[in-house]
Amino acid sequence: MNIIYITSSLPYGPGEAFILPELAELSKRGHQVWVVPMNGRGDLLHTGVQDLIHRCLSAKLLDRQIAFGAIAEFIRAPRVSVEAICMLWTPKLRHLGKNLSIVPKGLWLAREARRLDIHHIHVHWAATTASMGMVASEISGVPWSFTAHRWDIVESNLLDRKARHAQFVRFISKNGLHLARARGLSADIDAIVLHMGVRLPLSIAQKTRRSPKKHILCPANLIEVKGHRFLLDAMARLPDGSSELWLAGHGVLEKELREQVKRLGIEKRVRFLGQLPHQELLDLYRREEVDIVVLPSLDLGDGLHEGIPVSLIEAMGQRVPVVSTLTGGIAELLGDGAGLLVPPADVGALVDALKGLLEDSEKRRTIGCAGYNRVQSRFSITSVTEQLEQQFAKERVQA
Repeated sequence: MNIIYITSSLPYGPGEAFILPELAELSKRGHQVWVVPMNGRGDLLHTGVQDLIHRCLSAKLLDRQIAFGAIAEFIRAPRVSVEAICMLWTPKLRHLGKNLSIVPKGLWLAREARRLDIHHIHVHWAATTASMGMVASEISGVPWSFTAHRWDIVESNLLDRKARHAQFVRFISKNGLHLARARGLSADIDAIVLHMGVRLPLSIAQKTRRSPKKHILCPANLIEVKGHRFLLDAMARLPDGSSELWLAGHGVLEKELREQVKRLGIEKRVRFLGQLPHQELLDLYRREEVDIVVLPSLDLGDGLHEGIPVSLIEAMGQRVPVVSTLTGGIAELLGDGAGLLVPPADVGALVDALKGLLEDSEKRRTIGCAGYNRVQSRFSITSVTEQLEQQFAKERVQA
């Protein structure tokens, strides 16, 4: 099949690395996949994205190329174009402004979809990227679908309307589907729950570090929902000299968290790694430089919580034991002993969980293996992509 994937910015910028295994697996299975970033900004940071450039339809939201293509498409099919644009109407002015901003690129993409003989358009995120996908599909006649994650469900930008016009809508967790139902997704919408997948390692590399300290890694952007301040408080209560905490990510709370580290007197035990390229993060696991991965996520209310974090899935796929909280869809991933779950914002419980793992190598091994088995059975990119591929093929037969 010829497939278009619409992203927010991938292959550019630091985000959306979790989509890369899906793209690679589809290509491996013989499909021709083109990537269309809604607004491709930033550098090529992730290993492997260079291979996507020759199949990337990259353009700004509005430039000469987009404008000419949009005008030509509108002239070709004015009635259908107007109908597609009208589908973006919403009384919510913020959503309406976002939706209208993608109209030219949606028209242009409809033209590109016909030119490339595309069989299916798939979109990541139910927000503005899905608005663009819906316009392109309605005008070109190419069936489309979208993957909803979490914040985009909370935003609820025409979620029900998009789901009705899509061939199928995919949620990455049961929790996400329940959240969408609560936000107005009709009960008669045929939605599927299909997790994001990761590629499992063929082997684990030999340890290369010599430090006697255990390394605890938190791979998460420095934003409130990730709960870093509780992790730093827990770190201050762990035995001095036993472990070192690595924070891999960037965000608006960096200055505040650095000040907290200084106030707690744990500067020598906490390292800010910044935003790591995806391959560098995976290499830390493969070299067994990470003993524990922790994600102390919070539930901020009004749907502001985690889905199923791919950062945890990736660590588990490398047999690294993980600790996280009972928020969002995390219990779907870590239940039945696949990881350790503690209440959110509970520093004492977090200390106990981390201390237990730091002091017991057999416990680390057991939980690491249980996590790997969970990922192998439910989150392997091979299995996930096979199911996604079946959905694409099914809709192609129906068309």
